[in-house]
Amino acid sequence: MLTTRLPSRVEPYKLAARAEHLEGLMALDAFARLTEAVGQQHGDVEVWLDFSVDPQGRREIHGRLRATLQLPCRRCLRPMAQDVESQFLLGMVTSDALAAELPSTHEPVLVEDEQLNLLTVVEDELILSLPQVVYHDEADCAVSRDQLTSGEDAVASSEPAASPFDVLRHLKGKS
Repeated sequence: MLTTRLPSRVEPYKLAARAEHLEGLMALDAFARLTEAVGQQHGDVEVWLDFSVDPQGRREIHGRLRATLQLPCRRCLRPMAQDVESQFLLGMVTSDALAAELPSTHEPVLVEDEQLNLLTVVEDELILSLPQVVYHDEADCAVSRDQLTSGEDAVASSEPAASPFDVLRHLKGKS
């Protein structure tokens, strides 16, 4: 179990030159964009980062993260616990031109002034790893089965819709 806190900023080129490994926790309530996307979060995200230089001389970060987030159910909007995990490979670059030269296996991460904001990197990966939709099981959801209708049920239970051209027929006097 991880207990140490990761720093919010690091010097990634030095870490890559020494093939450093960082692991630790970051508070979920520190991520403003994540809060904006899915609501206030509590607890921590576990993060593992390996900094290295590949045989072609690219500085890279192999990372993994894991967190339990409270995400809103798309039916009832009540929060529900959802485990989120991600593995990623980042290529460190200093410009957009260098980012374009990275192989497709690497996601570019911009390093400015020899500093990398780990909060931003981890928040980006958390947001990218969010599931598209989250639903409670029907038995646990505040929205009952009767309130959910499929297209077939809705069509079968409603009267046939009047033709939108009926109004035109009536105006032209051709009932």
